[in-house]
Amino acid sequence: MPATEQPSARSATPLVVGVVALAALVVYFAMGMPGMDHSAGSHAAMGHSMHRLVGPTEFSALLDDPDVTSIDVHRPAAEPALPGTDLSMPFDAIDVDQLPADRTRTLAIYCRSGAMSDRAADQLVDLGYTDIIELKGGTDSWATTTPSPPTGPDHDRQGIVS
Repeated sequence: MPATEQPSARSATPLVVGVVALAALVVYFAMGMPGMDHSAGSHAAMGHSMHRLVGPTEFSALLDDPDVTSIDVHRPAAEPALPGTDLSMPFDAIDVDQLPADRTRTLAIYCRSGAMSDRAADQLVDLGYTDIIELKGGTDSWATTTPSPPTGPDHDRQGIVS
C-alpha cells in the first residue's frame, strides 16, 4: 500500500503548488501591483477627473465659467495673464490659503509652455484637489490658436491682458 500511496502524494504536489501560485498571483493583482501608482485610476473610478489637458478652445470657456478657479502658475509672473485669470501663484510655491477650500472645485491652471503647470498639477493632486484642468502647451499654444480673443483696450491681439 505505501508504494501505491507514494505516487498519489507526488501527483498532488504540483496541484498544490499551482493553487498556491495562482492564489499569490490573485493577491498580487488585487493589491494593485505594488510599486505601480494607481492613484489616478482609483480616483477616476470614484468619478473624479484628477488632472487632464485641454486645448485653448476648451480652456477659453473655462476662464469664463464662474464655477472654475483659474490660476496662472508661471514663474516669474512677469508675463501677462490670460483674461479671466482668478489667481497667480508660482508653480513651486502653491499657497493653499489662496486656493478654494472645496477640493472638488475645478481648477484651470496654466503657465507659458505647460512644464510648470504640469508640476503644479501634481502638487494640487497631492493637496487633495480632484478636478484639475491644464492648458496644453501653455500660453504659447494659446497665442497661436486662441479662439476669438477678447478685444478692447486691456487686451492685445492675442487675448492676453496687459
